[in-house]
Amino acid sequence: MALVLQSLDDDQVQELVVIDLEGKSSIADFMVIGSGRSTRQVAAMAQKLGERLKQGGFGHPRIEGLPAADWVLIDAGGVVVHLFRPEVRSFYNLERMWGFDGPSGAA
Repeated sequence: MALVLQSLDDDQVQELVVIDLEGKSSIADFMVIGSGRSTRQVAAMAQKLGERLKQGGFGHPRIEGLPAADWVLIDAGGVVVHLFRPEVRSFYNLERMWGFDGPSGAA
């Protein structure tokens, strides 16, 4: 988890949210949601995170959605990362679906 957060921070992710899924879902222990300013930044963050996870000994994460890079999902085992362009993120609003109210009181 620390590697994921550090990688995204290094790549200037925006509006980072971490949702604890323990006891709520069997898909992962944590869901991380973040935004990039453009499709290029979203794709670059996803590719770098995948490389850093491999180098860190966490196996080969599955990455879906890279060609369009509007919404990229990185399955890193216990952590699932969703990276969005801001408009796409607000449309799908995963935070609300998982019952997370952000710091402002609304996801």
